[in-house]
Amino acid sequence: MDLSRLSPMMQHYMETKREYPDCILFYRLGDFYEMFFEDALTVSRELEITLTGKDCGLEERAPMCGVPFHAADSYLYRLVQKGYKVAIAEQVEDPKLAKGLVKREVIRVVTPGTITSAQVLDETKNNYLMGIVYVDGKYGISTADISTGDFLVTEVATDRELFDEINKFSPSEIICNNAFYMSGVDLEELKNRYQVAVSALDSHFFGDESCRKVLKEHFKVGSLGGLGLEDFATGIIAAGAVLQYMYETQKSTLEHITAISPYSTGQFMIIDTSTRRNLELVETMREKQKRGTLLWVLDKTKTAMGARLLRSYIEQPLIQKEAILRRQNAVEELNMSYISREELCEYLNPVYDLERLIGRISYKTANPRDLIAFKTSLEMLPYIKRILGEFQSELLRELESELDPLEDICELIGASIQEDPPVTVREGGIIREGFHEEADRLRHAKTEGKTWLAELESREKEKTGIKNLKVKYNKVFGYYFEVTNSFKDMVPDYFVRKQTLTNAERFTTDELKQLEDIILGAEEKLVSLEYDLFCQVRDQIASQVLRIQKTAKAIAGVDVFCSLSAVATRRGYVKPSINEKGVLHIRNGRHPVVEQMMRDDLFVANDTFLDNGKNRLSVITGPNMAGKSTYMRQVALIVLMAQLGSFVPAQEADIGICDRIFTRVGASDDLASGQSTFMVEMTEVANILRNATRQSLLVLDEIGRGTSTFDGLSIAWAVIEHISSTRLLGAKTLFATHYHELTELEGTIPGVKNYCIAVKEQGDDIVFLRKIVRGGADKSYGIQVAKLAGVPESVIARAKEIAAELSDADITARAKEIAQVSAPASSHKAVPKPDEVDMQQLSFFDTVKDDDIIRELDGLELSTMTPLDALNTLYRLQTKLKNRWKENG
Repeated sequence: MDLSRLSPMMQHYMETKREYPDCILFYRLGDFYEMFFEDALTVSRELEITLTGKDCGLEERAPMCGVPFHAADSYLYRLVQKGYKVAIAEQVEDPKLAKGLVKREVIRVVTPGTITSAQVLDETKNNYLMGIVYVDGKYGISTADISTGDFLVTEVATDRELFDEINKFSPSEIICNNAFYMSGVDLEELKNRYQVAVSALDSHFFGDESCRKVLKEHFKVGSLGGLGLEDFATGIIAAGAVLQYMYETQKSTLEHITAISPYSTGQFMIIDTSTRRNLELVETMREKQKRGTLLWVLDKTKTAMGARLLRSYIEQPLIQKEAILRRQNAVEELNMSYISREELCEYLNPVYDLERLIGRISYKTANPRDLIAFKTSLEMLPYIKRILGEFQSELLRELESELDPLEDICELIGASIQEDPPVTVREGGIIREGFHEEADRLRHAKTEGKTWLAELESREKEKTGIKNLKVKYNKVFGYYFEVTNSFKDMVPDYFVRKQTLTNAERFTTDELKQLEDIILGAEEKLVSLEYDLFCQVRDQIASQVLRIQKTAKAIAGVDVFCSLSAVATRRGYVKPSINEKGVLHIRNGRHPVVEQMMRDDLFVANDTFLDNGKNRLSVITGPNMAGKSTYMRQVALIVLMAQLGSFVPAQEADIGICDRIFTRVGASDDLASGQSTFMVEMTEVANILRNATRQSLLVLDEIGRGTSTFDGLSIAWAVIEHISSTRLLGAKTLFATHYHELTELEGTIPGVKNYCIAVKEQGDDIVFLRKIVRGGADKSYGIQVAKLAGVPESVIARAKEIAAELSDADITARAKEIAQVSAPASSHKAVPKPDEVDMQQLSFFDTVKDDDIIRELDGLELSTMTPLDALNTLYRLQTKLKNRWKENG
């Protein structure tokens, strides 16, 4: 394109676009942001807005589209949500004062991880930008929320740990070095599964020295040891890259980012990605909704800051007993002070999002109404601080001491800003009467100008005796005195002639000129002065960012503990004991989410006892739909709630601190990555067996069901042996299974105990009692469950016939004999191989001399067969087998 043929404005547009080639350029023209050429085509398509054209010196009109300046945030957000970056080129000088083209500059670049607009951000969630650096086989991870000032850094060694951190923070944008792109991490999974924008930055962002330098300069320290970063060599590079990226996109000093928090993943309970999903901590598995999650149950917070902090507590339960007890004691004291707690909630209710407000104030994007919202919030602080002063628990006293009532800032806003100001900062009406003398004078000039002119006219009439003297105005001459020709001889010397008309003369005086200057310039000067005064007030507040952020964190903490307390008292939760002996004892425990979702039914409570000794592993049997999965998830959630400092849904609980919770619950094909149900299941089991410790809690549901019966039984058996062996693992485990043969392991493998879901039989029907009792189930009640599920009666009847025939063949009893014969003598002896089993105790096929039936069975692809196909095949093979037996007498 020949730029010389473009108009000067379009030449500047193209020069700016060249500086930001990877961004859509929002170019401010009057009351609109305009886009041209390729950007216009993209925005028109993505936002479905009208595409027009503009003459710019070329043969063809340039494609053009635009969005209104006042509504730009929503358009910006929609583009950013679709993965685009947007550069905003703003007018940086007053068009009235500009000589030639109005000066425009890119004032910031908006990306998914750097959005600050309150209109588009979810106030209950942080909007994280994550930097990942891969160096020498280690990942440095830095996570920042530019809207609140949170800034974190850590390091991990494996892909799985990396994905766990990504899952924990759910960043909206990831920036990384090229080595991360080449590390083998599945970037498509990152982008698609986590809905995150991923981009590699230029190598200059990741220089070790430049990263160290930018961190030291930003936090004003001589060495990074003062920030606690000395042990995070790779993390330092990630943090430095994130900080440089934020500088580059925000064109700001980022003064509200006042601290960086290094952490080790071992400081908190480790909850891997599949466990977060299975336990539905902050979003449901299918609908990805909050309703139906643990967060939904516990979140009765009143402020956005509290909601975000509670989410982080759920994501990162504690593993230090003292820290857990401090939180428990705070919740307990609030429980015992019901009236004070409710009063606190009343005062918390009007508190706005102080963290994001101070972020916008520091960014200089806060408007007058933001400051009024800020003042409304600050007015509540003295009352909250007074009530907190009544409490004795250590944590609440700490929060009280950290809560600065910020009365000076509240008074400043109250004295300076109108109670109901406009949203924009350029139209006046912002500053209160009495705050600034010159502003008051200009305001009076604007409103009282007519009165002053009338008084001057009256005085001059009296002084000169000219009865029809008038003060008039037009755009050419401004204000003037008009005197008709009949009185022109009475005009005094200090009147200066401005214009002669046919029948009148027009004059001015020094006093009239002064009034004219005051009146005509007052409005413009007042708007300009009010803007300057507003900016001064905003900057004054921004200078107190440390005090405000500390107070915001304290308010968030108070809000979280009030929420946990309110839920505990309303739901009848109890304070759990916390032990470090590995004992997990729950009496009448309930599932916190399921019991709240139930409307017409009472939840059946259940006991749990696990330890590191004789009750390490519970094998739980019982039919589908009876409540095994609910029960096991319930135990995991109670442990997690206890370790985040909450009370728990039980009659009594003694919780041994767990370093990790692992779950393998449910099965679903991972079609996106081409993995079958069984492959996903085995991958997760492998992860659990490799990473669990003696202090972990394992929740395993139906291990081995994705393959053939004997393979599945063998795998489940071997997994139980491995987990229960104190030499190999010895973790506390809940193991639900359909393989009733595994109940034979109690008494054979130390630490294994049998439990089952109680079922009441009523003829051909069953009733699920949903009660966990000692002992193993010897029936699956599959046909009864099928009937409950609504399977047609004809299929149920045929299934009963086949079941009776199979029972006559005594297949299950034979399989049990195999299990008993092959049961290991010690807890760590391997399960016999199938060929060894055949040598010791031949299967029911040993009566068949011809092996064509066995070959046909071996060749069946069970994973692709429908239940009806399987029944028909089994019936045909059984008939064939019976005929053989008849032939052999």
